[in-house]
Amino acid sequence: MNNILNAPFMEEMRKTTANMYRLGWDERNGGNISCLLDEGEVREYLDLNVVLRTIPLGFNAAPLAGRLFLVTGTGKYFKNMDADSENNLGVVRITSDGQAADLLWGYRDGGRFTSEFPAHLMSHIARLAVDPENRVVMHTHPTHTLAMNYIHELDEKKFTHTLWEMCTECIVVFPEGVGVLPWMLCGTTSIGEATAAKMKDFRLVVWAMHGIYGAGKTMDETFDLIETVEKAAQIYMLTAHLPRRNTIQDDQLRELAEFFGVNYRKDFLS
Repeated sequence: MNNILNAPFMEEMRKTTANMYRLGWDERNGGNISCLLDEGEVREYLDLNVVLRTIPLGFNAAPLAGRLFLVTGTGKYFKNMDADSENNLGVVRITSDGQAADLLWGYRDGGRFTSEFPAHLMSHIARLAVDPENRVVMHTHPTHTLAMNYIHELDEKKFTHTLWEMCTECIVVFPEGVGVLPWMLCGTTSIGEATAAKMKDFRLVVWAMHGIYGAGKTMDETFDLIETVEKAAQIYMLTAHLPRRNTIQDDQLRELAEFFGVNYRKDFLS
């Protein structure tokens, strides 16, 4: 059987977490990622009949019963994912009743998946209903996006419109806009349910004064969505205190979206 550390999905996870830490988005144990895996691919690296232990989820994930996930561990640091993957990551399978996850590999020190894994699973359920190819959910604390929360109105229409104005490509990259939630206690069912509800309409959801959730088909796509928001937020933060002489007009945003054939939120423009 092949070494799981050489699996493409493992290399992708290590590369992504290292990059996010390098950018300063994931201090200490901040941030978490879960990736829906293909069972056939995992079989090349693990005996799926061997369960190391079973970990309760705290909510019913029955729609995902039998599905396999690679997920970051609770209290783990992104900066350590590459050097000690088996301690900081885990491969789990949702049990048939949806109440727990069987650990197939990882969390070697007796740990468990991130405390926000139930919120991830709720978002996976919501996104898979919209696009069956969506397999990644990513939570992180991008610096300028977070800073923007403190000075910009937390209205998703206005927040999205400001981001779209900052970079020409933004309306093309996230034409559906960005969902926004008020501050909520993290690691709870409530914030998971609220995020999943937003994920029916958005691939990106801002957690006010906390960070952002992103969903996508691949690790790269999801990272790139968040990176584009972060670049726009950075430009906003660099210019918000200055008189604005120029901006991208709404008719130009429409022209962009229609030229690239994206289905954008027309109600987010005046």
